[in-house]
Parts: sequence; structure tokens; C-alpha cells
Amino acid sequence: MLTGKQKRFLRAEAHHLNPIFQVGKGCVNENMVKQIADALEARELLKVSVLQSCEMDKEEVAKRLSAGTRSELVQIIGNTIVLYKESRENKNIQLP
Repeated sequence: MLTGKQKRFLRAEAHHLNPIFQVGKGCVNENMVKQIADALEARELLKVSVLQSCEMDKEEVAKRLSAGTRSELVQIIGNTIVLYKESRENKNIQLP
């Protein structure tokens, strides 16, 4: 689990990032979870955009993505979800 200080740090780090995944009409599926897990391994921190056409609410999408990828939910801001998972090979982010 992340501390409040670590979440603040990660929110600041994620601020300049653009969402690299979009959750739309198909909602969350296994293929998407696998792709996001692979991207988290490469980047550690990423944003996912929830489109208006998605039938699930953004909290449910965030819960499923973080559970499926075994990552930490940093924040939900607007329709954007920020996820963090420490990388095994490509560790770039040093948490406070």
C-alpha cells in the first residue's frame, strides 16, 4: 500500500503524462488488462482515460484495472485513472 506522501509524489509525477489507454464501449477485458500490465512493467506510472461510451462507472473501471494488473490506484481525476506498479526490470521511480 502507498502512503499519502507517496501518492502525492506519484500524482505530481503523473501530472505531465498523457493517457495511453482508453476504456470505451467494450469496458475492461482480459486483453486490455494484459496490455496495461505490460505497459506498467515498462513505465511504472501511467494514465488511463475512461470514455463517455463506457458502460461502467470510472470507480469500477479503476478497481478492475488495479486488481487485474496488481497495481496501485494513485488517483481518479475527472475521467482519468492514474495507476502505479513498481517495475521488476525497469525501475525508474524512487518513492519517497
